[in-house]
Amino acid sequence: MFTSQTKLDLKDGNPEAFREVFRLLYPRLKGYCRLYITNKNEVEDIIQESFLILWEHRNSIDVCKRIESFLFVIARNRCLNYLKSKRLNSGSIQIEDYEFSELQYLYQLDLVGREEKSMEEMLIESFQQAVDELPSKMKTVFIRCKLKGEKQKAVAEELGISQKMVEKHISKAKAHIHDKMLSLYPTMGVMIVLLLG
Repeated sequence: MFTSQTKLDLKDGNPEAFREVFRLLYPRLKGYCRLYITNKNEVEDIIQESFLILWEHRNSIDVCKRIESFLFVIARNRCLNYLKSKRLNSGSIQIEDYEFSELQYLYQLDLVGREEKSMEEMLIESFQQAVDELPSKMKTVFIRCKLKGEKQKAVAEELGISQKMVEKHISKAKAHIHDKMLSLYPTMGVMIVLLLG
């Protein structure tokens, strides 16, 4: 998702590169954290802490690896620390919005054994492969509107298509990505829906 130059700029402490990473990853990170924690304020705190840790440890960024993976691991660890702390303080945790089996599965990711890649890395790679499989124009629309955050109207005008067609491309792209990822990770339904937000 990010170029080697963006990673180098972030590693060198360029605030513009950090803003770009924040802008593009904030919505996905928010959806990811909400898999673990339903309290919106706590989620916001964890996201801020995660980006702060990324900034403080920017020197350890490997330009050959994905920033997304690094940040998602930080966020996951912060979420698990929060849940552990809450459980120790109250003796129990209320899980309202998610099926326990899915949350239990998420909680155990990467904790049982050593894998070559984290679940976050595998999900991101699968997501990128699904995006790469999209027809050319649909892929362009999806990347520009959903991943880069460009306005649908501006994209429609530049590509010479209607805004309705842009919406249709986005909807079909989301359906394709959802189906593809669900076929690879059937137990991760909630996470996939939130990632596509």
